Amino acid sequence: MNERPGNQLFDAYFTARDMREVFCDQGRVQAMLDFEAALARAEARVGVIPHAAVAPIEAACQAGHYDFAALGEAIATAGNSAIPLVKALGKQIAASDAQAERYVHLGATSQDVMDSGLVLQLRRALELIDSDLAQLGDTLATQAQRYVATPLAGRTWLQHATPVTLGMKIAGWLGAVTRSRQRLQELKPRLLVLQFGGASGTLAALGEQAMPIAQALADELQLSLPDQPWHTQRDRLVEFGSVLGLIAGSLGKLGRDISLLMQTEAAEVFEPSAPGKGGSSTMPHKRNPVGAAVLIGAATRVPGLLSTLFSAMPQEHERSLGLWHAEWETLPEICCLVSGSLKQALLVAGGLEVDAERMARNLDLTQGLVLAEAVSIVLAQRVGRDTAHHLLEQCCKRAVAEKRHLRAVLGDEPQVTAELSATELDHLLDPAHYLGQARTWVERAVAEHSALTA
Repeated sequence: MNERPGNQLFDAYFTARDMREVFCDQGRVQAMLDFEAALARAEARVGVIPHAAVAPIEAACQAGHYDFAALGEAIATAGNSAIPLVKALGKQIAASDAQAERYVHLGATSQDVMDSGLVLQLRRALELIDSDLAQLGDTLATQAQRYVATPLAGRTWLQHATPVTLGMKIAGWLGAVTRSRQRLQELKPRLLVLQFGGASGTLAALGEQAMPIAQALADELQLSLPDQPWHTQRDRLVEFGSVLGLIAGSLGKLGRDISLLMQTEAAEVFEPSAPGKGGSSTMPHKRNPVGAAVLIGAATRVPGLLSTLFSAMPQEHERSLGLWHAEWETLPEICCLVSGSLKQALLVAGGLEVDAERMARNLDLTQGLVLAEAVSIVLAQRVGRDTAHHLLEQCCKRAVAEKRHLRAVLGDEPQVTAELSATELDHLLDPAHYLGQARTWVERAVAEHSALTA
């Protein structure tokens, strides 16, 4: 069946196609049907239903057999997607085997179908996200090593600070990616669990066979069997959403940095160019950071969606009214936004265009002032901290007032030249000699990424 009409103009920009397929109508329905087929197999294994009933049930558990538009209309009356789907499934089975129809959905409740189906979708979503994060980590590791010694102005409060390197900045992005991958690995055992509790969580309808069936069902779906059903305990889903929120924010940081470096006044690092990319409808000269826009956009939207998940946590008793419903589109949308952000991040990171000469020129925009700290630190060891700081402060003010390079002003200051030779001053005012542990940070970030990937 075809997808129901929807707003898809922006999907290619904000969402990865493979992630949208996970959460499209086809993906949602198939995941619930996979639960029903696995339930039949599990109950047959335990001996609760005849083995002959399994094949007719499995044959009917194909999403292509169902009219999604009709299911959508029925949901408006039923209150959830499982009720009309199970009815349609029963009719589909009965058309070929009336006996098998008696055993479909035995002992389960609607939320079992929907939540376990969601977990199956989230497993695939997690695989896609982790794969893209790993690829992004590889790319950033390569770029960090490539530019490990390329100086550019560090910026604090959006003003020039002391020099850093582009490799160090990229290593910062890489570290966040690595930590996100670690978080995903840590939450897997908590997230990828079966939901199976029946009407009120007791599985009373299945009697003494309840636990054997639950374990067999978990095995069939390759999920863990939790200590108890989690119909109204939603921390697992919110934890996953929270990690996705951290990923979105970290990618937003990457996008923000790139967009600022692309500004005309900086023009140091650019997204990869392509025909028609980043243009303007009126200004032929424009080269807009369209990839960074997706990263920043997702980082802006996801926190609001995540707040919905947190707000929906205090669910009533054994089945929630409205709060559970608030989750249905929220978590899938977070997955889709993060997937789109990752795809754009891969494009941006893999094709960075770097202007090292412009970085060097920008470093010198303040005519040596960004290296005043380097001179002050050395001078302090010879004349004392307060004296050195005051002296450098006065020299910096003079350099600005006279529009002269700090090196020239320092060379004219007897209190400075009495302590520092011309060679020393030249060395101290060379950005390449004041990069501190930038290389170490790159090496550590790359090593941590490599250890996780190995």
